[in-house]
Amino acid sequence: MDIGDLFDFDTLLVQLILALGAALLLGNGFAIWMDFTGRRPKSAQGEFRPGRAWFLASVGLVMTLWAIASLAI
Repeated sequence: MDIGDLFDFDTLLVQLILALGAALLLGNGFAIWMDFTGRRPKSAQGEFRPGRAWFLASVGLVMTLWAIASLAI
């Protein structure tokens, strides 16, 4: 067993992109949901920008789908 089998660097980058994409998708989706229901964190400063949240959620969706497709192949 060599070091390449242990860390599997071929899929490591794809797994990191999957994690980042899922975090973008879930985090911004949760922010959109909280704004939709009218709840807001007590420590929140500034206004909610729905355009930015939707854009980042869509970027996260594309990254997540790309990573899943890359891992499946």
